[in-house]
Amino acid sequence: MAEPTDRPVSRRDRARADTAREIRTTARRVLVEQGVDGLALRAIAREMGITAPGLYRYFDSREDLVEHVVADLYDELTDVLEAARGSADPATPGVQLLAVSRAFRRWATTHHAEFGLLFGSAGERVLEPGEPQRDGERPSAMAGRRFGGVFAELVARIYLQQGFPVPDEADLDPGLRDQLREWCARLPVPLPLGVGYVFLSCWIRLYGMVCMEVFGHLRFALDDAEPMFEAELRALGEALGVAGEYQPPAR
Repeated sequence: MAEPTDRPVSRRDRARADTAREIRTTARRVLVEQGVDGLALRAIAREMGITAPGLYRYFDSREDLVEHVVADLYDELTDVLEAARGSADPATPGVQLLAVSRAFRRWATTHHAEFGLLFGSAGERVLEPGEPQRDGERPSAMAGRRFGGVFAELVARIYLQQGFPVPDEADLDPGLRDQLREWCARLPVPLPLGVGYVFLSCWIRLYGMVCMEVFGHLRFALDDAEPMFEAELRALGEALGVAGEYQPPAR
């Protein structure tokens, strides 16, 4: 008879998982209070009342710990986006994309330190690059694909349900075409190359707008970036053929 594979989790394993979760939570608090440069094992251990070497029983290095914190943050943000998608009314992909985009901006503008670790140069300073063939297996990479899949799935549904203008592959620069083909193959939702081009163009505009606001790069012109963000959402709706589904944000 085969050995059962679904064994109950032992008390020791539960305790270890709880401690690892507490370490990650403490690391996030240190990140928020001291910034990414303060994200040192000694500071985290001090917050928890343990020795720094004790952390190595749970994480191989500072980079390993940050890797798991990044995965946690991606998971949290993805949960926020999925909740926004689920509460959109009516539940059309165009209206859901509006809700998800606004939820992304809202999370970003209320979690500056976390956003910087995920999407800014801060994360590059503490995450060492791995082997290219194994990078996709990292917890942060897998969680990041789930995050990106929320947007990709909505764009795919819009295209399948009603379509929108996409460039002919032959009209794209060969260098761009090759890169897009490789990127589209890695997406959690399969997209034709032309659709992938439009999706990437829209993401650059959405992410660029949010990133500039979070890092204060719009203050030279805007005290309140929300009207500009909404204008960008309307423009994205036009690019995706769902401009008629635009709804002003609830006040």
